[in-house]
Amino acid sequence: MQPLPEKLHDFRYFLILTWRHLSLPDPTPVQLDIAEYLQHGNRRKIIQGFRGVGKSWITSTYVVWRLRMNPQLKFLVVSASKERADNFSTFTMRLINEMPLLSGLIPQDHQRNSKISFDVAPAKADHAPSVKSCGVLGQMAGSRADEVIADDVEVPNNSFTQPMRDKLAEAVKEFDAILKPNGKVTFLGTPQVENSLYLTLEERGYETRIWTARYPDLKNNYGDRLAPKLAERLANETVSPKDPVDPQRFSDIDLMEREASYGRSGFNLQFMLDTTLSDQDRYPLKLRDLVISSINQEFAPEKVIWSNNPEYVIQDLPCVGFNGDRFYRPAQEFGDFIEYTGSVMFIDPSGKGKDATGYACVKMLNGNLFVSDAGGLIGGYSDAVLEKLSRIARDNKINSILVEQNFGGGMFAELLKPFLNRYHPCEVQDVRNNKTKELRIIDTLEPVMNSHRLIIDRKVIEKDLRSNSQEPPEKKLKLQLIYQMSRISRHRGSLVHDDILDALAGAVAYWTEYMAQDEDKNIQSRKNDLLMTHLENWGSSLNNTITQTAMGMTPQQIRNSNHDNNGFLSNFN
Repeated sequence: MQPLPEKLHDFRYFLILTWRHLSLPDPTPVQLDIAEYLQHGNRRKIIQGFRGVGKSWITSTYVVWRLRMNPQLKFLVVSASKERADNFSTFTMRLINEMPLLSGLIPQDHQRNSKISFDVAPAKADHAPSVKSCGVLGQMAGSRADEVIADDVEVPNNSFTQPMRDKLAEAVKEFDAILKPNGKVTFLGTPQVENSLYLTLEERGYETRIWTARYPDLKNNYGDRLAPKLAERLANETVSPKDPVDPQRFSDIDLMEREASYGRSGFNLQFMLDTTLSDQDRYPLKLRDLVISSINQEFAPEKVIWSNNPEYVIQDLPCVGFNGDRFYRPAQEFGDFIEYTGSVMFIDPSGKGKDATGYACVKMLNGNLFVSDAGGLIGGYSDAVLEKLSRIARDNKINSILVEQNFGGGMFAELLKPFLNRYHPCEVQDVRNNKTKELRIIDTLEPVMNSHRLIIDRKVIEKDLRSNSQEPPEKKLKLQLIYQMSRISRHRGSLVHDDILDALAGAVAYWTEYMAQDEDKNIQSRKNDLLMTHLENWGSSLNNTITQTAMGMTPQQIRNSNHDNNGFLSNFN
């Protein structure tokens, strides 16, 4: 087999030749840029290109080009599913069988020759085939390769929940055992979640290049991940933000139609490779919607006003939410401080395992909900846990306790009652929920938070941040209420731990029927009642004055007698 002409040692020229063989238009500048990065980029690299840019086809062509340059190389092609990996290797085989320049690579009769694995003709006998394909969760053990091509290993079906993401992260670690010395790994794909596999790979030395469908704003979320040529054109002002990056393939009108079809979040994910908006949509509970204040156990203001003006940001309280999330103190508090309508405690029991028994204490006034305490207790249904819960109920002046009945058929509530009788006698109710947990939590909390009616005691946040200090940082975070709140999605199992958040949702749900109350109407109603009371007293005072005059009392005597009734309207001036 003759060596390739010198010009074709540049992969870009080989790509042009291949595209012409396939009767395709010549590669676009973006495709040639990706080709150059494939050839000269970091040994560990991640290529993120907008949907339809052809990154899989380009990389398949890259594999045959590398084999043509050195037939002794070994490649492992890995995808989310084996079917997708097989499609990659099938296209690679097609190029070898159809292009005259590659005819010397066609497997001989005694060599492996299938879409699962195949050899190229000049390859020496080896346990490892020239090209092998498999699914990322399939059998990779025992494979050996000079280069691993990971083509869309992260997809929605294997990354929406934390256990799925953990399993995927463990699977790709196998690549290091597969690689030969000085081997290469190339990931092709689109991030699917906020804590994407691709982001965690960057912490392990991988380099990312991103090619968006439109030029992003100068202030974007990509940093140095954006392909240098795109960033250079933006900096030189030879293009403008929102201009198509590859107008030969996707015009501005075409992209507008796709954005309308996919929706803004879908377009940003699939074509702009920006997960920011997608995460905002995926995680509906926003920490910025909370009101953080100091809560009294007996009284609260009649009305609390939220504002996201910068002056109300709480600077000294760390926020574990996404970019843009902040904690805000009340902008204003109106009315008098009056007694709460009521106070409930919701308990989500755990067994004797590692999960915590979650609890939340929530008070209600004028349609606002005040979270005075929340947390998790390790120990299942031990006496220590039961006693602690009883003391918390006492300290928070709880009127009623709600216990999730799904645990033990109501046993936990019965175990709790003797301790309550000792520390804080109050009503105990069992509650059963049949709705999917994630949907129940979000559907309960989202409207309350969106209307800024959920007010959390600053001490609850501070305690939450200090909790589980004995745990490793990555686990400690997942056990905290605020982290759980900001990371829950509608997908089943989206959180590893949700005990405290579930308890909070249960307490909030109890007050749902009262949430339609209007604060302003309640304040005015209370003032009207107070006014009527004073008017009645004033009328009584007037009648009394007439009676006293008839009895011969002097004006000064009458004034002294009615002194307490004569200034009653001052509260309404």
